[in-house]
Amino acid sequence: MSDRSELAELFLSSNGRLARTPFLIASAVVVGVAVFYEAIANYTLHWLTGWFVYPILLFTGACLLSKRLHDRGRSGWWSMLILIAVVAIWPQPEHFLDFLFSLVILWSVVELGVMGGEQGANRYGPNPLKTISI
Repeated sequence: MSDRSELAELFLSSNGRLARTPFLIASAVVVGVAVFYEAIANYTLHWLTGWFVYPILLFTGACLLSKRLHDRGRSGWWSMLILIAVVAIWPQPEHFLDFLFSLVILWSVVELGVMGGEQGANRYGPNPLKTISI
């Protein structure tokens, strides 16, 4: 498999499982692209290109979150709740309900960024970490 197809599989497919470290690196890339776009886009450019940039970022985020949730043994549909929370508090929380969305973000950080995946295969595929058998 080529590097290009592995990157396309990582960012454009929600099938399978994703280990914690590749998830954190890929998530940092997606958030970094979003922050960079916000920093360089003025109001007019943001209005014209935002209709293309944000759906791509949301789609790649949903794919990454789904794979990581699969590794934890959860349905990928939970990524919708996480993405709604991210959109609600981006770029900064301002309203009372944002506290609840912040709790969802905190849960997802612990669930996906701190806790390890399920050992062995689950209904979403084999363990993404290569196990060494003696």
